[in-house]
Formats: sequence, C-alpha cells, structure tokens
Amino acid sequence: MTNPSSAYFAAVAGQWDQLRRGYFGPEVREAAIAKAYLRPEMAAADIGAGTGFISEALAPLVRRVYAVDASAEMLETARRNLAAFTNIEYHHAQGERLPFPDESLDAVFANMYLHHTADPLAAIREMVRVLRPGGRLVITDLDAHDHAWLKEEMADVWLGFSRGQVRAWFEEAGLVNVVVDCTGQSCCAAPRETGRDEARISVFVASATRRVPRRSQVRRDYAAAAEGKPLCGCAPAPESASSGCCGAGGGDEGGCCGGSKYEAFQFEKGYSAAELAAAPQEAAEIALGCGNPLALAGLRPGEVVLDIGSGGGLDAFLAARAVGERGRVIGVDMTPQMLRRARQAAEHGGFTNVEFRQGYAEALPAADSEADVVISNCVINLAEDKGLVFREAYRVLKPGGRLEVSDMVTSGPLPFELVMDEAGWSECITGALPEREYLDLIAQAGFSALRVRRSASMGAVAGVAVYSVIVSARKE
Repeated sequence: MTNPSSAYFAAVAGQWDQLRRGYFGPEVREAAIAKAYLRPEMAAADIGAGTGFISEALAPLVRRVYAVDASAEMLETARRNLAAFTNIEYHHAQGERLPFPDESLDAVFANMYLHHTADPLAAIREMVRVLRPGGRLVITDLDAHDHAWLKEEMADVWLGFSRGQVRAWFEEAGLVNVVVDCTGQSCCAAPRETGRDEARISVFVASATRRVPRRSQVRRDYAAAAEGKPLCGCAPAPESASSGCCGAGGGDEGGCCGGSKYEAFQFEKGYSAAELAAAPQEAAEIALGCGNPLALAGLRPGEVVLDIGSGGGLDAFLAARAVGERGRVIGVDMTPQMLRRARQAAEHGGFTNVEFRQGYAEALPAADSEADVVISNCVINLAEDKGLVFREAYRVLKPGGRLEVSDMVTSGPLPFELVMDEAGWSECITGALPEREYLDLIAQAGFSALRVRRSASMGAVAGVAVYSVIVSARKE
C-alpha cells in the first residue's frame, strides 16, 4: 500500500465501517466467496483486510483466516469487530511482502486492495507465491472509471482496472481457469467538493487457480491406455453401449496402480449398438468417454467437426459418417500412441474424410474459424487450464458454430490431497471442476445459449458428488 493510502486509512479507521456501507454492500463479498469454492479444512488470507469485511464472512467457513493490512489502526478496529472469532490471526504487514511461506495457503482474497497498490502485477505475484498448487486467488475491485478526484480524496492510486488487464495479469502470474465477472454491485462515493460527479463504479470479481502441472502424467497414462493397459483398474467395455468408465473401475491388485482408491463410476454413454458396430473395432474397444457428445450435436452433411482429445477415434468416426463425403473431421490428440491407433483404424475402416493431428487442447492445431462443430468427450477435465481450452474451441469455430462436450464435473470442491493425486487426475476425477465453475469458463470464452444435461448416475469422492454432463453452447 502506498504512503498516501496508509495515511488515509489511518485517519478513517474509526469510521470506516460506516463509510464502507455507503460504498458497497455484502453482495460484493458474497460474490467473492462464491468463486472460491471453500472447504472447512482450508486456510485463507484476506489481504488489505481493513476492518474485517471479508474476514468476517470467511471465519465460519474455513479452519484459519489470516487478516493482513498495512494500517495498524484498521487492524485494531478489525480485532474489535471480530472478537467473537477465535480462528482469525492478524498481521500488520505490507501486501507486497506477505508474512507467509511459499505455497502455504488454500485461498487468498483481496477486496478493494489492488487499486491502492503501486504495482498491481507485483501484488498479484506475491499473492500467488503463497498459494498452494490448486489454491485460489479471488480479487474484488473497481472497473475502470474516470473519477480522478478519488485519487485526491480517497488516496486511490489506480482509477480501477479493465477486466482484460486483470485477466492478463492473472495469466502472467501463472494462474489458470481465470474468470473475471461482474458482482452486480456498484461502488458509490460522493465528492466533498461541489462540481464533481458522484462516483458510481461497477465492481468486478476475478478468480483463478494456481496451476497443478499434470500434462506429463496424463500423457504417460493415456499412452499406456492406447496399448491396452487400463487406467488404474478401469478397463473399457466395448461390448456395452451403456456402461463405460472414464475414471476408476474398482480394479483388483493387479491393476495398473494396484487397484484404484476411488469407487467405481459407471455412466450412461448413450451410444447405440448400431453406432458401435459401425465404428472400427480398434476405436470402439478403447472408448474412454463419459457420454456421447454427438447425441444432440445435430451434425449435418458437409460440416467440419473438430474433436478435442480424439483418443482412439470413436467419436471422430461416428462424426465422419454423419457429415458424409462432403464433410470433414479433425481429431486432435497429444498422445502419439493414440494417434497411431486412430490412424490405423481410419485406414482399416476406409475413412477418407478424417484426419488426426497431434497437438494440445490448449493450443489446437487448427485455423481460426475452421470448424462448424467442436466436440470433446471426457478430455477437458484432464487439462490444467480448462478456460484456455474453451477459448481455443471458440477461436477455431466459425460464427454460429456449436460446442458439444461431454465431461466430468463435481458438485463442489475436492479436498486438496485429492486434487494433488496424479492417478486420480488421469482417471478423470480429481481434475474435474465444480459444475458452476466449468460453465463459467465456457461463458467466459464467449459462448452463449448454454444447455446442460446431467447424467442420471453419479459417484462420490470424499462426500462430493462426481458426475458427467453434456454441455451445448454456441459461438455467436
């Protein structure tokens, strides 16, 4: 915090709670907490805590709250306001030098703090430093505005921020799954001097996650799957059109990792026996999806379809039959072993309108506006930055193009130790996001007209429901 800001808050600490109520209300912190996906065992920090506006709401929800502020006077008021809570620890410190070890916190919040910092990117980097992999940063602050008098009267350093700039800072700091959205609230302030316009500034909420590196593990596991080895006990069942397993299957001690720690998940895939019979056997026998993204895609002859994470090629081949000779299907996969298998299946099946390209979901090897439809089946949950995958899908779609994805989601956040479990990530379980966050990322990519269909069956991990969804959306 800058010296003018410190002086300002030292002067107003005693009346800040009354002033704050005139500026913004509890809806701001409700929006922030909703984006954090908190669990009771978590430790969270409130940077620029002031008199405890955010900390007050956090304390009942998490194990420990660290209230940090550069103003001793504001912190003293916070101590009085929050005296009933025994799980709050107070730190008189600058936000640019947080008093916490690297990777020690599950969540970090900063409400109306960033516009008082001299270097917002440096402040964000410092908050990211103390986050665990998989930990969340949530910032609520002012949208860009032109009320310059706030610099003089309230010691603001920045006149808010554009949401694009905030997103860029988050990504530069190494965060993924970035969501920058409105809170539905405005910050209101009246100038002391006449002749100045009253400030009424919308408030944004920005959330993101510290990266959990998993690409190498996923590639190794799916390379093994291409050669017929089960994903930790999950052997696909090609003879069944209804049961399938993208995650664990309750294998025995001879499984690829000595039997899965997760319960068996069986989901309705939605393929008919005729569809499976029409696909090359090499593709059908290695179908690792959790649904049928083509079921409601409405593919038409002549369309171009791109399949993210095409694997053995089942969905690509079914799409190829639907779009016909005038159409084209592009399968994209990062695993050479899967690509080899899919290309062999295409040759054996005589498919001339399908090609398989090596590449990553986060950087699709396709031109802008190349596809009419983008599909994916239980793959995006494997990516570290799912938001970037959806932005890539948006880029390669033509205007009016459709997104059809089947994927795994959860009803809420999973425990930290499970998020860090590599085997569970490859099994499509511990990399799955809460459904609300998953849909937010699709909308953030620019898609509209979202429709969601949930599977009738589900499993559970640590008391959290895990299930598959088919999501349809459109690029305007």
